[in-house]
Amino acid sequence: MRAKDTTRLNVLRALISETNNAAKTASPIQTDIQLLSLIRKRLNASKDAAKEFDVAERPDLKEKEDAQVVVLEEYASQVKTLPIAEIKEVVINQIAAMINDNTKPNQGTVLKALFAAGGPLDGKPVDRKEVATEVKNALT
Repeated sequence: MRAKDTTRLNVLRALISETNNAAKTASPIQTDIQLLSLIRKRLNASKDAAKEFDVAERPDLKEKEDAQVVVLEEYASQVKTLPIAEIKEVVINQIAAMINDNTKPNQGTVLKALFAAGGPLDGKPVDRKEVATEVKNALT
């Protein structure tokens, strides 16, 4: 990169490497949501490393990891997903539909209905963890 932004360059190289490695497995990265999952995985790893460097009193390495966290958060924020409010609305509607059909809604059946072929969230850009959290909150 001409800007000599080594932190951003290192993050991009790592993401490209992990994407290429995933392409050689049974489940290659094909969607933005899968890429977002990869970015979040790297983000959590960098945060954990920063904490460990802090405990080990290595401020130089902690600073490097913190800079990578900033870059990864920037990239993660650029992936468009459904807003939480819309996810909540879809979850509540699905639970209401299940109650109307005399089906006892539990987390597994609601998630299965939401992501089933032709379901309300089938093919939509959502993070399954966020949906699972909203289903759990709605059922409690």
